[in-house]
Amino acid sequence: MCYTNGTEVNKFLLLGFHDLSNSKIPLFLIFLLIYIVILCGNIAIICLVTLKENLQIPMFYFLKHLGFSDVIFTSNSIPMILYIILNKDFTISFAHCVFQLYILGSSGFVQCFLLAVMSYDRYLAVCHPLHYISTMNPNSCLTIVAGCWLLGFLLMTSEIVLLSKLQFCSFSAIDHFLCDFGPLVSFSTSDTSVLLLLDFSISTFVISAPFAFIIGTYICIFIAILRIRTRDGRQKTFLTCSSHLTVVCMYYGTLMTVYVVPSGETSLTLKKFLSLLYIVITPVMNPIIYSLRNKEIREALKKYFR
Repeated sequence: MCYTNGTEVNKFLLLGFHDLSNSKIPLFLIFLLIYIVILCGNIAIICLVTLKENLQIPMFYFLKHLGFSDVIFTSNSIPMILYIILNKDFTISFAHCVFQLYILGSSGFVQCFLLAVMSYDRYLAVCHPLHYISTMNPNSCLTIVAGCWLLGFLLMTSEIVLLSKLQFCSFSAIDHFLCDFGPLVSFSTSDTSVLLLLDFSISTFVISAPFAFIIGTYICIFIAILRIRTRDGRQKTFLTCSSHLTVVCMYYGTLMTVYVVPSGETSLTLKKFLSLLYIVITPVMNPIIYSLRNKEIREALKKYFR
C-alpha cells in the first residue's frame, strides 16, 4: 500500500539516451537502418524457407521460426527506441511496460529453446544420419516448434502474473530505453522476494539448460567429426554446423556479457548499453550469418533477385 499520499502510480519515465542528445539524428538513422536490415533479412529468410521446396528441411524450418522470433523481439523494442531518440524521453504506462516485458521475455525464451533444438538437429544429422529422416519428420518438427513457443510464453506468463500485482507509490524515471525488469522491480513498494526468486529460477533454467544441452550435443558432434578419415569429409561436415555454432556463440556471448556485470549505479548504465548487443546486434547478425555461410540460402537469394 501507498502510505505517503494514498496515490498509486501507474506510469514511468524512460530516459533513453539522455547522455547522447547531441548526436540523436545519426543515432536515429543508425537504429533505423539496423531495424530495416533486421526486418528485411529475417522476412526474406522466412519467405524463402516457406516458398522454396529445396529449403523445406528441418534446419531451415527451425531457422524460419528463429527469424520470426527475432522480428517479434525487435519490433517490440526498436520502434520505441527510435521514438525516444527523437523525443529524449518517453512516458510509458505500467500496463504497456508489463506487455513489453512479456513479449521481450517470451521471444527471448523461445530463441534459447530453438537454438537448443537446432543443435539437436545437427547432432542427429552428423551422429545418427540413418535415423535423421524418421526422427525429424514434419510432424515432429511442428510439435517441437509448437512446444518451444508454448513453453516460452507459459514460463514468462508466471512472472508477468506476479509482476502485474506490484504497486508503485511515486512517479519514477527509468534510466533505460525500454522497460527493464531490474529497475522496475526496485521501484516497487510491494514485497518482491517471491518474484525475484521466480525470475532467477526461470532465467537460470531457460539460459543454462539449453546452453548445457548445446555444449553436450556439440561435444558429440566434434567427436564424430574427428572420426571421419578424410580431411574434406571433416571440413564438409563441420561446415553444416558452422552457421548455427556462430549464432550460438554470439547469442550466449552477448547474454553473458550483460548478466555478468555486477550490480551498481555505474554497472546499471553499462548494462543499458550492453543490452543493445542482444536487442539489436544479434537479430541483425542472424540472417547475415546464415545468408553468407549457407550455400542453399545464398543460391535461393540469387535466384530470387534474378
